Amino acid sequence: MRVGIDVGGTFTDFVLLDEVSGKTLTHKCLTTPGDPAAAILDGLAALEADHPGTLGSLEEVIHGTTLVINAIIERKGARTGLITTAGFRDVLELAREIRYASYDPLAPMPEPLVARESRLEVVERVRADGTVKTPLDLESVRAAIATLRGQQVESVAICLLNSFENPDHEFEVKRLVQEALPGVSVSVSYEVLPQIREYERTSTTVANAYVKPLTERYLRSLRERLAKLGFSRRLFIMLSSGGVTSAEVAAAFPVRIIESGPSAAVIAGQYFSKRFELPDMFCFDMGGTTAKSCLIQNGRADVVPTFEVGRVQRFQRGSGITIQVPVVDLMEIGAGGGSIARRSRMGTLQVGPQSAGAEPGPICYGRGGTQPTVTDADLLLGYLDANYFLGGKMKLDLAAARRGVEREIAGPLGISYLQAVWGIHDLINETMAAGAKTHIAERGGNARRVTVAGFGGAGPVHMYGLARRLGAPRLLVPPNAGVGSALGFFTAPRAFDIVRSHKVSLSAADFGAIEELFRGLEKESERALRSAGAEGGVQFERSIDARFVGQGSETPLAVPATRFDELSAPEVRKRFDSVFSKLYGRTYPDCEVEFVSFRVRASLPVKLLELPQLQSVPGATAARAIKGERPAYCPVAGAMIPYTVYDRYRLAPEVRFSGPAIVEERESTVIIGAGGEVRVDEYGFLWIDLLQER
Repeated sequence: MRVGIDVGGTFTDFVLLDEVSGKTLTHKCLTTPGDPAAAILDGLAALEADHPGTLGSLEEVIHGTTLVINAIIERKGARTGLITTAGFRDVLELAREIRYASYDPLAPMPEPLVARESRLEVVERVRADGTVKTPLDLESVRAAIATLRGQQVESVAICLLNSFENPDHEFEVKRLVQEALPGVSVSVSYEVLPQIREYERTSTTVANAYVKPLTERYLRSLRERLAKLGFSRRLFIMLSSGGVTSAEVAAAFPVRIIESGPSAAVIAGQYFSKRFELPDMFCFDMGGTTAKSCLIQNGRADVVPTFEVGRVQRFQRGSGITIQVPVVDLMEIGAGGGSIARRSRMGTLQVGPQSAGAEPGPICYGRGGTQPTVTDADLLLGYLDANYFLGGKMKLDLAAARRGVEREIAGPLGISYLQAVWGIHDLINETMAAGAKTHIAERGGNARRVTVAGFGGAGPVHMYGLARRLGAPRLLVPPNAGVGSALGFFTAPRAFDIVRSHKVSLSAADFGAIEELFRGLEKESERALRSAGAEGGVQFERSIDARFVGQGSETPLAVPATRFDELSAPEVRKRFDSVFSKLYGRTYPDCEVEFVSFRVRASLPVKLLELPQLQSVPGATAARAIKGERPAYCPVAGAMIPYTVYDRYRLAPEVRFSGPAIVEERESTVIIGAGGEVRVDEYGFLWIDLLQER
């Protein structure tokens, strides 16, 4: 038995997998923001109560968490100090010297995680080739440490100039800090991110140091509390890159688990894309707090080397803190079910970015919420059943939700109650569609060819409207879509990514030396896997960040995992030109190419998730699964009309039916408009073709 646990901003999701039979059990409960582990323990206790013997049979727990990203966004990390090279204490504020809002001179920038008085300089200098220009002055190091001791810092980040080529000075500073400040957490840039670009390396190392004590305490406490429940086996954490690693590695490099939970839904989508041979899949995951998406092409989701967190302007690129670690290419395209609707200063309807979260939550939760949310609107539109939310475990207050919408939206905007609730639902769909079109186009996809796969508690409610706006021809809704991220943990590989910068031109490159560099990275990444308890043969993937000389950004170039020194320079150049032309439409044969960074991903073969087949029911029809009818809003009719409600657990293989329809399961609800044609396959997946609405 294995259990996947995804702690989201609003709900904590559980999927229990029996690897022998392939059967799954699910559970969903409200997240406890003040103590995320409390919801985990409550959920496991509920699974044990419903299915005695569960905890005693568990081999492993796989966990995705929002702890790290929330600590950065809410500024609840450790008191952190930074030791850097003389002249570079302000790199966190200088950043890339690029304004994200060109015409707004007052556009705010994110506050650095370390205050200026805690950013201290030491005398030393390493050249770009790794040679020492100025030896490390130990007295300046001791003075910096003394200052940090007086400030009672809990964590220290060490990031010296060009240390990715020569880390000797950083390791000496680390030794002195550990001697003088026992018990203080230390993060060294050569261990966190040995990569070119001073701002990105410093920002990432500081972020790691900022959340490291918190993550260590959380994972230690979680282990102890799980042990009291009787679980003492393996605890794994989902990486932002789509792999899974041990709790120990996650505690050492918490910056690698910032996008821990959202990436799991993409990995599940990637598995389904391969399983059903879908070349273009748009993975859409909408939970209680955010809606995120990823384009999966040819069964593979891209992994990008950098992203932003804690944006001052939510959808403005460049307004956040840059984190340079491998992360699944996710894009936040909208708000979630708990996003608050209100009248804007311009007198128009606005949804988000503020969220009611789990506490107090939407008005209909009856937990003290007073601001109407997307979930309140979905309930009032008839898309959700007030008596069957979470399978009937949580009753929703329909009357309170209506009063809130009339008070906060309909009245102030001077519109009808029905216009208000449909406006909230429609606006969030339109916002997400605009973001999705951009996301798909930027990655060379075509929105009119993608299959939209829906995940999250709110995803199946909104995916039909989203797909209509995209022009997508088909939807795919897996069983237990409401806990899709937790299910994705079981399809993720044990993996670890590592990078090392070493700038050299293609013409001057020593391919033998590069082969040695790759081998060293492979050994290091394999050690990280073995320390996580990995057994069996390790697979390696190699890639190079290459660019034309003078370019400011790199192009990822996959290279064979065989010996690099058996390749020729013309062959590598041909590979680069091919990739560059695909991305930008042309290449520049006369321009020199240079290598910047070298990457290795070490992974174990993925344990294939065997999808259990539904039991065939001879002569079964959709009528067998009908629960009844209820009025729900139809945008074509512009009014509430009867929708047929189906019990998903009673739908048999090869059953077909048409919209307008609602399909209910415990963790989510699927809305099918009047132009939807539904087929149930042998595994219980819903395949919905979008025809002309009538």
